[in-house]
Amino acid sequence: MNMVGVGFNAYISALIGAEGMGLFTLTSGVYSFAITFATSGINIAVVRLVSASLPYDSEQKLTKSESLAIGRIMKRAFLYCLFFSSIATLVLFFVARPLGEYALGDIRTVPSLKAMALSLIPISLSSAINGYFSAVRRVYKNVASRFLEQGVKIGAVYLLILLLAPSGLEYACFAIAVGGTISEGFAVLLNFGLYIYDRQRSKHKNEGASGISITTQRKSSVFSSAFPVGVSGYVRSALVMVEHMLIPWGLKKSGKSGSEALSSYGILHGMVIPLVLFPSSILGSFSSLLVPEIASLYEKRELERIRSIVERVFYFTLLFSFGVSGILISYSSQIGFCFYQSQEAGKYILLLSPLIPLMYLDGSVDAMLKGLGEQLYTMKINIIDSALSVLLIWLLLPRLGINGYIVVIFITELFNTALSILRLICKLELKPPILKWIVKPIFNVAVSTGVARLIFFLLARSVQISKVFVVVEIIVASLIYIGLSFLTKAISKKEISLIKRLIKRA
Repeated sequence: MNMVGVGFNAYISALIGAEGMGLFTLTSGVYSFAITFATSGINIAVVRLVSASLPYDSEQKLTKSESLAIGRIMKRAFLYCLFFSSIATLVLFFVARPLGEYALGDIRTVPSLKAMALSLIPISLSSAINGYFSAVRRVYKNVASRFLEQGVKIGAVYLLILLLAPSGLEYACFAIAVGGTISEGFAVLLNFGLYIYDRQRSKHKNEGASGISITTQRKSSVFSSAFPVGVSGYVRSALVMVEHMLIPWGLKKSGKSGSEALSSYGILHGMVIPLVLFPSSILGSFSSLLVPEIASLYEKRELERIRSIVERVFYFTLLFSFGVSGILISYSSQIGFCFYQSQEAGKYILLLSPLIPLMYLDGSVDAMLKGLGEQLYTMKINIIDSALSVLLIWLLLPRLGINGYIVVIFITELFNTALSILRLICKLELKPPILKWIVKPIFNVAVSTGVARLIFFLLARSVQISKVFVVVEIIVASLIYIGLSFLTKAISKKEISLIKRLIKRA
């Protein structure tokens, strides 16, 4: 599904160009802040509260008290969502013009911001329902909803952009925003249907049956669980919004014209970063399960089981991310050309690829910390990270241009991930084996990409180089990397069986 999304993003970028992607991406900071306010920490609150109300065995029938407790949590969550998302919708819709004209510096963003405002209520309600399905370990319903939502979005954007794009970049961006709003409306209706059906099927058993409700052991309201996270999220999203506003400003100060600044911004933020982060969607399938899994174990203080899970997640994330990083470094120019017909995109892929292990690990570590009740700590680190990013952008971009922003990404990513990893290691007293977790994967990916490049360099003399040729070469390099991981015992039989179980569950 994410592959389709990246492919469609490449199609849109080819249709509206780098400047069009930059113009649309300009609205992303404001939209992200509006979504943060509309959801106000509800997803993680629902995951934790519902998880704490369940028996550890998710297939076990609920007691009457457990079922009623979950029902109360969800009703309060929906009221919470409606309150905050309604405020966010009204504010964004009515202040879209001054935001676009003065804060973003481009009046062409106003129609897109107004269209985005209408998606906030559906997004907030869907966030609560997605938290419920994650907590009860029925994430396949989230996946089904997202799959259909993506299909609706692609269809709506495709039709609207064909109709409106000829009128200019403003209308092309508006078409993308309206298509997203239509898909969010469809998603919330589908999510509600799935939620109601799931609740009706979860018939409770008699109170005297086996299984003890832990709801009475720990009481917490939706508001007290969600709002502190939401407030912290407001601060971080506000800083991210300022960051998105400062990037085009800084690029213009470095000597670029308005059109060039938007183009560079669009290539980096609208094209390259989504592509670099795309493989992490595989890890995201597992990370989404970590919060309820670890939260439930932490409630029971089963620290040894938590350590076992955390160590495996650390290792698999590094094994996967070093492989992705090495392949993107080796084939950066070819990938930039294949996806975006852009040498500049290939250059940015090359520059960002060494950061991939930290980027991917950061997401997994944050998920595990949230499961351990450390969501406020992760939010504090993210806030400091965003504040540092704003300061560095303000200082470096006018002097170094787009290369200054690459430097900012490196500094803030190192800062954020290092502090999160240290917190997790100290909390669980982990002792990471550096040779197995880092040295072996780096050695294996260096050898595998080198061998693949040599093989296909020799083949290129007799075969015409094409996009298919490049894709096949990348696949071969990936297979060699997997093979070397077995030969060097970076992956053991025990870990293969674990991967199979995780895949089955995820």
